[in-house]
Amino acid sequence: MSSLPEPAARADLLRRAVALFLPVAVLATLASGLVYVEVQQDLRSGANDPQFQLAEDTAASLNAGAAPTSIVSAASPVDPSSSLAPFVIVFDSNHAIVAGNATLDGGSPAPPQGVLDAAHPGSPNAVTWQPRSGVRIAAVVVAWNGGFVLAGRSLRRVEEQEANAELIAGAAWLVMLAALALAAVVAAWFWPAARPDRG
Repeated sequence: MSSLPEPAARADLLRRAVALFLPVAVLATLASGLVYVEVQQDLRSGANDPQFQLAEDTAASLNAGAAPTSIVSAASPVDPSSSLAPFVIVFDSNHAIVAGNATLDGGSPAPPQGVLDAAHPGSPNAVTWQPRSGVRIAAVVVAWNGGFVLAGRSLRRVEEQEANAELIAGAAWLVMLAALALAAVVAAWFWPAARPDRG
């Protein structure tokens, strides 16, 4: 039995439990955040992969002399507000659209000129482009001899996966904190009582 009065014994138990809980809670929080960031970055970077191939292949064909309209057909338009299909837009050196199969709100979307100008031969520009509210696009811009090629696709599915990953990471974090709190209380309960100083 503890020689401390009951309230003092409870306070001592609480202090030990908190001292045991705080360091591991910080580690659990950092670990959960790191796992979520890694998953989110993996999902977002993977969203660009098809566009790199589309943009680079289109630019290579254009540089080989193919006409833009022979590579990119507007006969099957892609609306990124409702479709997950990738699309391609070809721009000339003055940023004018010369061919494309993307349509949004009845027109052909175009990013800010700086998004195009940031692409250089051998150095594509990958960005998240939001042409209007509610539409976010993973876009890759590649320079070709006569201008720029933009390949893009909607981020809707990727953002849904990111939201699911956030929920899972948050739930796992809360479960870990609850388990750690319980373990800290149990460990504090079994912690050896301080021996009185007999002088």
